[in-house]
Amino acid sequence: MEKNNPISDMMQEGMAKLRELADTNTIVGQPIQTPDGVTLIPISRVSMGMGGGGAIFGKKANNNPEGNLGTGIGVGVHIDPMAFLIVKDGYTRVMPVAAPPMNTVDRVIEMTPEVIDRVTGFIEKQQDRKKAEAAETEC
Repeated sequence: MEKNNPISDMMQEGMAKLRELADTNTIVGQPIQTPDGVTLIPISRVSMGMGGGGAIFGKKANNNPEGNLGTGIGVGVHIDPMAFLIVKDGYTRVMPVAAPPMNTVDRVIEMTPEVIDRVTGFIEKQQDRKKAEAAETEC
């Protein structure tokens, strides 16, 4: 006969709760119908984690052969919206949901193309101005 282990029971219960959270409706959401015939389907990224442990201590205290049980369990879920599938007139497209930059480095990387475009435009204007001035002085 197998002895009932409370730590194992807690871990199994935690896993059961995670399974409930991780159904397909969490990742691919329920379709949303709009009055003009467009169907929106939300897509998300789901991250989950679980940890737990325990110990039996004090077996000799108070003539308790089983000891005292100390246990703990933690479960975490993080859901990030990633995109929407847009279905209209038989065509499907993906509309990503951009996440805001997380730190300064991400902001700098995100701004780099815009800064390069502005600097390039400024340099081109300066060159055009110098060419125009040179053309005026030659006349």
